[in-house]
Amino acid sequence: MTLKMFVNGQAMSGGTLNHALKDARLLGPARTAPGYRFFSVRDEFPGLHPVTAGGAAIDGEVYEVSYEVLREQLLPEEPEELELGVIALADGSGSFSMRMRAFALTAPGVLDITAHGGWHAYLATR
Repeated sequence: MTLKMFVNGQAMSGGTLNHALKDARLLGPARTAPGYRFFSVRDEFPGLHPVTAGGAAIDGEVYEVSYEVLREQLLPEEPEELELGVIALADGSGSFSMRMRAFALTAPGVLDITAHGGWHAYLATR
């Protein structure tokens, strides 16, 4: 059994956590529905957070993953500021994704980067 997993940071192709998805199948690029704010956490990784107003669509990739890959390879690599959740994609479907935990939104070193539309676009400005 497999599920869809949207990634938008270091787990994307070429990222430092992409090795955790070596046993998953890349389905391709994707965007979230326009209901999210996007944050850089200490410029180490991004975080997606759902909002009811003022959100935007964020770029990423969707993978087909097994529960085993999710449980044993990807989740153990994720930072404590993120948690597993379900998001809406621009095509109207849903997907699992890592999301910012509420406590992390106001932590030191957190910067709203929503206007960039994605992690790669933000990194290109640094």
